[in-house]
Amino acid sequence: MKIEDLRREYTAAGLREADASDDPLEQFGRWFDQALAAEVPEVNAMTLATADGAGRPAARIVLLKGFNDEGFVFYTNHESRKGQELAANPQAALLFFWVPLERQVRIEGPVTRVSREESEAYFRSRPRGSQIGAWASQQSAVIADRGELEARVRTLESQYADQDVPLPPRWGGYRLTPEAIEFWQGRPSRLHDRLRYQFEDGAWRRHRLSP
Repeated sequence: MKIEDLRREYTAAGLREADASDDPLEQFGRWFDQALAAEVPEVNAMTLATADGAGRPAARIVLLKGFNDEGFVFYTNHESRKGQELAANPQAALLFFWVPLERQVRIEGPVTRVSREESEAYFRSRPRGSQIGAWASQQSAVIADRGELEARVRTLESQYADQDVPLPPRWGGYRLTPEAIEFWQGRPSRLHDRLRYQFEDGAWRRHRLSP
């Protein structure tokens, strides 16, 4: 089959204003719970798009680790490419794509680091192997081969064999505070439903967008 012939019709549901919350964070919670109930694989996986100081974009998948009225939280190495880009240009976009439900959610806004205490609390909840990995990986840096990384892991496992693994100083969380959230529901004939919430003058305002 040719690439240009790949397509599917979206028929699962619609998205009407009457059925959507006036609060986009509440609406996100509804959709997230429905995605959990539908056992969508990697339901908290999201594309994180950033740009460097010159405006060159980059995107990758990260995992959502919390959300509330303050924003959406993820964790990474502050010295990684995305960490450096967020330091130079603290704006980002998130994208969730829940294929079984034929839904997307796009979120845009400024990004700040979470408190050291919040990062510490989350780090303590991680599996020990992931804690060691946070120390072993100089994320985005060039290494000679896989063996170099595995040797570093063995050294760290020996170093912390009889103690808790501390939080690396270069590792922690970020919070995107939403200024715009768009809910996309696939519909037949590419006439999709799109509701965009924009935070303006201290309040959320909702608009329907043409597909």
